[in-house]
Parts: sequence; C-alpha cells; structure tokens
Amino acid sequence: MSASAHDSGVRAWINRHRIAAFLGITYAFTWLIQGALLASGMEASWTHSILIGFGGFGPPVGAAVVIWASDGDLRKWIGQFFRWRIGLKWWVIALGLPFVILVLGVLLFVAFGGPIDLGSFPFVGIYLFVLAWGTIWGGGQEDLGWRGFLLPLLQDRYSAFVSSLLVGVAWAGWHLPLFLNPTTTHGGWPLSQQLIWIVSILAGSVLWTWMYNSTGGSVLAVAVFHAGVNGMGVFHPADTAAMAPGGVPDPWLTLLSEITGALPLVAIALLLVIVYGPDRLTNREIPGREVVGLKEPAVDERNE
Repeated sequence: MSASAHDSGVRAWINRHRIAAFLGITYAFTWLIQGALLASGMEASWTHSILIGFGGFGPPVGAAVVIWASDGDLRKWIGQFFRWRIGLKWWVIALGLPFVILVLGVLLFVAFGGPIDLGSFPFVGIYLFVLAWGTIWGGGQEDLGWRGFLLPLLQDRYSAFVSSLLVGVAWAGWHLPLFLNPTTTHGGWPLSQQLIWIVSILAGSVLWTWMYNSTGGSVLAVAVFHAGVNGMGVFHPADTAAMAPGGVPDPWLTLLSEITGALPLVAIALLLVIVYGPDRLTNREIPGREVVGLKEPAVDERNE
C-alpha cells in the first residue's frame, strides 16, 4: 500500500469515527505528557506548571486532527476562540458569575463551621494574572476541544444537557493522570474528595455548555468563564492554618471546603436546566457540527 493510500485510509477512518478519534488523540497527547512528568519525578515548580498546561492542549490537538481529516474548516473552528462580540451582558456574566459562585461557597463554608481568615485575602489585582493565565494555558485552552468541537457534534444527536454530561464524563476521565501525580493539586486526594470533584466537573460542564450555546459558540467566553471559576480558589478566605494544623490537613474541613465549593455549581446547573430546559440550555439556536465546517457524519459515527 502506498503512503498516500495509507494516509487516505487513516483520514477516512477518522472521518467515520470522529468522536472516538478525537477522544483517542486527546487522551494520548495529554496522558503521554502527564505520564512523562510523573515518571521524571519533577517537583512542583513553574516549569512543572507550564508542562502541565502544555499537556492541557490535548483537546484542541485532537479536534484539529479530526477536523483536518474530515475536511472541516480549521479557520472557522479556531475563530471561535476569538469571538468576542457577544454583548456586554454575557461579558458581565462571564466575569461576574465566578465571584457569585465564590461568595455562595464561602457563605456555605462559614455556615457549616468552616474557619476563615479575612486577613489572608490576596491582592485583588492578582486576579487579572490568574484570569489571563487560566484562559490561555491553565484550563481555558481545553475548551477549543471540549466545547468548540465535541459539544457541537454531540448536540447534533443529543440534548444540550445530555451532551454536557457526556462531555463532563470524558473531561473528568481525561484528568486521571493528575490524580496519580503527588506534585499536582489533585494528587493525593482521598476518594471522597475525588467524587465531589467529579460532581463539580459534571455541574460545571452544564454551565460551560450554557455559556457556549448562549453566546452563539464563543469559546473565548467559555475559556474566560472557566478561568474565572478556577481562579476563585485563590480568593477563598479559608483559614489554612486551622484547616491544616501542624501541616496535616484536617479531613473534615477539607471535605467541607470541597462540598461547599461544589454545591453552588450544582445549584446553578439545576436552575439553568429548569429555566431554559434540557434541550438547548439557552433560548436561541444551538451550535452543531456546522461551527467547524463538518458535513453530515458517516453512518459509522452515528452508531458510535
């Protein structure tokens, strides 16, 4: 078989199995990088953080390969990350809702006896750095794949709510190497904390879908919103000394922090489903495969 025939065969297979190919490439790219970091024994550092962020480009790499193989429109797909004309209302929501989520979580934390230390509150200006870093390297870069590619394909076949949960499951599983590396934020978490985190991921996936669908497919808005929610952890006024006396984390307070952080996400996700309905999670037409220029999927893909 010639090289060109082999290439055509691979592209044809990817085109017939777009979702499976996307997930395979996404997981392989990220897990190889994360696995190499784990095997290297590298300690936590800026270099380590940058490499972890590089591994986070698995979803856009997977999406790019599938769109290329399926004769989609790469420029149209990437253009979603630069779609900033979404109206002032949605920028206020994308930038402001993370603070609402933080406040609700802190109020719940305090209500259940969690200790706080307002004197430890960091300089507010650091949020701009957290937001910029999170948008392009610390999580937001994932959204060109999860929301800018996988979600529209799923929404061609399922409701927005079901599509959100399917994306959430794939998204949660993709993080697995981080739980195995003790130098990451997720490393060493007990099972209870991991399960709460999964609930947060599923609820967050509904919020991300709502933001994406409501802005007509703006991955930029989703990435900024994603970075904002992630960055709220920096401003949580929990008394870290009380939560980890002698450097040993208090299991109950750690669990309380996770639960009270997850509850606002779950509550808002349920509210969105009630207000907008599970079909679209918005009051406008929702993006499908046309946002990346893909034609009608092959029969094989429909049956995946």
